[in-house]
Amino acid sequence: MKKIIFSVHLAFLIGLSACTCNEATKVACVGDSITEGAGVWPQSELAYPVVLDSLLGDQYTVINLGRSATTMLRDGDFPYWTAKEFSNVFAFEPEVIIIKLGTNDTKPQNWDAAKYESSYQAMIDTFKTIPTNPKIYVCLPVPVFKTKWGINDSTVVNGVIPIVKKVAEHNNLPVINLYDPMLDKGAMFFDSIHPDARGAAAMAEIIAREIM
Repeated sequence: MKKIIFSVHLAFLIGLSACTCNEATKVACVGDSITEGAGVWPQSELAYPVVLDSLLGDQYTVINLGRSATTMLRDGDFPYWTAKEFSNVFAFEPEVIIIKLGTNDTKPQNWDAAKYESSYQAMIDTFKTIPTNPKIYVCLPVPVFKTKWGINDSTVVNGVIPIVKKVAEHNNLPVINLYDPMLDKGAMFFDSIHPDARGAAAMAEIIAREIM
C-alpha cells in the first residue's frame, strides 16, 4: 500500500512539475493606438500584438494592452496611467513587457522633454514592482510620415528617441528599434501615422526577433 501511495504521489509531482515548466511566458504590449491597432480591421486578428502572439508560438501568450490617444506623460491630454489598460498590466502579471509610448507625446500641447523622461522612468519603476519581475523592452517609435493632429516626426527624432535610449541605458533595458527599419515602409501607413495590417505585421516581426 505504501509503495502504491508513493508511486501516485511521485506521478503527481512529476505531472505538476511538467505543467509548471510548460506554462507560456506572458507578454504585455503597452502602447497607444498603434499598439491597439487603430484602423486595422479586425484588430483581434491583425493588430501587432496578435501577430506577435502567433510568431512567438505556444511558449508565449501575448496580450494587447494598447489604448488609443494615450501618452507616456503623466499629465498629458490622455495619460496611459489613467487608462484601464494600465491597471490590467498588473492584473495580468506578465513576465515580459513591451513599452511603445511617445507618439502622442509629440503633440505641442503635450511635449515636455523633462516630464517625458521622468514619466518614462516612473513607469519602469512601477512595472518593476510586479511580482513576476518582468523583463522590460522599450521601443523607439515608428516614423511619422506626415504631421497630423500635432504628431510630428521632428519631435520623435530629436526628443522621444534620445530620451528612450537614455532611459534604457540608465536602467540597462533592451531597446527595440521600430524607427529605422520602418523608414522605407511609408506605403504601409494608411494615414501617415498608423500602420496598416502589413505595417503591423512588420512591427511584430521586428519585435519577435528581439524577444526570441
